Amino acid sequence: MRIDFKGGPVDVARQLLGWTLLVGGVGGVIVETEAYDADDPASHSYRGPTVRNAAMFGPPGHAYVYLSYGLHWCLNFVCCGPGHGAAVLIRALQPTHGLDVMRARRGVEALRLLAAGPGRVGQALGIDRSFDGLPLDRPPFDLRPPAGPVDVASGARIGITKAAEQPWRFAVAGSAFLSKRLQASPQEKAPRPAGGSKG
Repeated sequence: MRIDFKGGPVDVARQLLGWTLLVGGVGGVIVETEAYDADDPASHSYRGPTVRNAAMFGPPGHAYVYLSYGLHWCLNFVCCGPGHGAAVLIRALQPTHGLDVMRARRGVEALRLLAAGPGRVGQALGIDRSFDGLPLDRPPFDLRPPAGPVDVASGARIGITKAAEQPWRFAVAGSAFLSKRLQASPQEKAPRPAGGSKG
């Protein structure tokens, strides 16, 4: 089982839910994502490539890392084809691996607060600019598929001012580890990617 990062960001955002993401052996289950596409006014790629967003226009299946508000490193997974400019923001994890490391990096004890939000994810995983452009199918990244189907909820994206109504925020339905509760979250079964090994 693998993720087809050549697919569109909405499909990839759904597929990633339930996968375990480890960075240097530390991480957890992806429980919340957001999709951003090239023609999306809220996307960093909307106005074309720059030095800051160059990784978004690179090959799919690589990391795009940016600094939010000068404080928090945020981790995204590039999708579609080279030159397109699309990515999926990893918004929240359910911590499962390296909890002591995550607590030390975050300075908090509560499990729910370790990686509930994109800035917290970056801090808990030790993400910084040096991860920008790295491939996701080799260390320090490790993506492991879920054991079975995942119930997916969707809703409007948050933390943005443009195209905020776009229902491109996806979450594992009922998860206690989301950055913020979804509004109006119909459930669906996450599509299962085609066969193969980890992607």
